[in-house]
Amino acid sequence: MTRKLNRREFIAATGVAGVAGLAGCAGGNGGDGGEGTTAEETTTEGDTGGEETTTEGGNGGGGSSRLSWHAGGTGGTYFPLSNEFKSVVEANTDYTLQVQSTGASVENVGSLARGDADFALIQNDVAYFARNGEGIEAFQGAPVENLRGVATLYPETIHIITLSDTGITSVDDLSGATINTGDLGSGTQVNAVQILEALGISDYSEQNTGFSQASDQLKNGDIDAAFVVGGWPVGAIEELAATEDVVVVPVDGEQREAVKGAAPFYADDEIPAGTYGLESAVPTVSVQAMIATNAEQPDETVEEVTAAIFDNVSELTIKTDFISAETAQDGMSIELHPGAQAYFG
Repeated sequence: MTRKLNRREFIAATGVAGVAGLAGCAGGNGGDGGEGTTAEETTTEGDTGGEETTTEGGNGGGGSSRLSWHAGGTGGTYFPLSNEFKSVVEANTDYTLQVQSTGASVENVGSLARGDADFALIQNDVAYFARNGEGIEAFQGAPVENLRGVATLYPETIHIITLSDTGITSVDDLSGATINTGDLGSGTQVNAVQILEALGISDYSEQNTGFSQASDQLKNGDIDAAFVVGGWPVGAIEELAATEDVVVVPVDGEQREAVKGAAPFYADDEIPAGTYGLESAVPTVSVQAMIATNAEQPDETVEEVTAAIFDNVSELTIKTDFISAETAQDGMSIELHPGAQAYFG
């Protein structure tokens, strides 16, 4: 039987470390590359597109025409893409979407579990960890049983970032290095530790901050490399590349196969030449950004919202090389909502 956690139960289950984990997916550590806000801050509402401050939660499947959609930081990809979804949903259904800026994946899972959000963008690996009660400390022993998938969208690329003066050019060079693996308890940290283990890298010193601080650490020589997860180009890496000679460490060949063998949600990816000033494309791996909802959402609501988005992909301008109905189940890591299943067939 599906059990929906309320706010008190969710926080009690995750504890202090879990709350830290919820905050840990803000910015680059939520796979969205932007700065998030608290869970009850900025939204965009209605046809005016204006911003308001609200303390209202989502509908929790109550059948209202007003739906709460939790995105990510305003400086990342989740927030502007969610506002494009808002436009097509409102133009093609009777629903009104409130798009809310948040700390991204882990925080958004908590909002869906409590019913404070009706839909949200999260990473497919975070979805897997949440549904199975593993991986991220916030979910250890506390599976989010009402979490459901809608569609995958685009790659959230694993970036291993260093500077040219470190001399690091391959994953083997990471042995003995000081590496920022992302905020403690975040999805990025889980990815980083899992990938380093798959690559056979066990001799390293770990630092844990968001990428804005990791960027300063790289500049100051306090760390040798940092992990960043997000759809390229990640704005924070672009900012670093504007003043520093950035190197993206490739993950390819047998090493890439080893990473993909470590978990079902990793896939081949590539950062194109010209991104961050790169002279040539860099092979790596990725997880996927995805739309999620909860089991309490009515089938009709989920089907109508899904149809509005995927029948009108031509109206979008962000990540359009990746978003399509044909690829929307690639990398789906959790149980699909019946409303989404009805649309995709």
